[in-house]
Amino acid sequence: MIDSSSWATIFFWLTMGSVVILNISNGIYQNSVFGMAAKLPGKYTGCVVLGSNISGTFTSVMILLTTYFSPSPRTSAIYYFITALFVLLACFDTYFALPINRFYRYHEYLHEKEASQRKTNQLTNGRPPLWKVFKQCSLQCFNVWFIFFVTLSVFPSVMMKVQSSTYKVGSSEANYFTLLFCFLNFNVTAMIGSFLASMYKWPSKKYLIVPVLLRVVFIPLFLVCRYMPDDRNNIFIENDWVFLAIGALMGLSSGYFSSCAMTYCSTTVEPRYASTAGMFGAAFLVTGVFSGICFSFAMPMIAGLLG
Repeated sequence: MIDSSSWATIFFWLTMGSVVILNISNGIYQNSVFGMAAKLPGKYTGCVVLGSNISGTFTSVMILLTTYFSPSPRTSAIYYFITALFVLLACFDTYFALPINRFYRYHEYLHEKEASQRKTNQLTNGRPPLWKVFKQCSLQCFNVWFIFFVTLSVFPSVMMKVQSSTYKVGSSEANYFTLLFCFLNFNVTAMIGSFLASMYKWPSKKYLIVPVLLRVVFIPLFLVCRYMPDDRNNIFIENDWVFLAIGALMGLSSGYFSSCAMTYCSTTVEPRYASTAGMFGAAFLVTGVFSGICFSFAMPMIAGLLG
């Protein structure tokens, strides 16, 4: 590892610049993937969300394994970079293998046929009706945004600071408590939720907003757990297993409803505009993540007001 103590400021801004570039690239890639998936039958959009949750579970397992087998941060970093390299190579290979897949080629042909027809219509009717497409999928876009806003408001910033009532802060058991009860719990249940959504979707497009709005209750629920207990008096949920259950329910609902909303987003418009609607949904997903993270910075202040 490089000793950056003599140029800490430069190192900080280089790191922040790398993070910005990485997330911009990730946003472009994610939108592109959702746009490509929207060309396929609706259930495949949910599979993309499932894949995202599987990646979260994989990362959580990696953290657990590296913490157990290699407490050294340097060795852990090497493992992370090697794993990331293999994953990137796999993505690179599948990107070039995808056009060979007959199933994808068939739907790509249908999409190109529709695109050709749409281009012909544009010559006579003007530009594609982006505003019309957005209005048709706006409800599902809001659902996508609000799901990720609520989720990222409390995960991981709040959940990882909930302390165990059994283990002492700073102990190895307390570290494993955070890894298991926060990260692994959420990612596994979100993955299960996405998988369930691929088999059965409830409620319908019209009423999905009801459970999505009800998820806002998770924000105060986590704040009344043992979140920053040294600075507060009003803690109503002391039991670790209750915290685990709340986290599991939030992860399950996040994975399930986000898959439903993303699938509905591309199916609420005409088939020829499904790709555009899918990109709208992906854009609101990223916006929900960003706004949720921003709102999470206010959580310590809100918790302080609760006492």
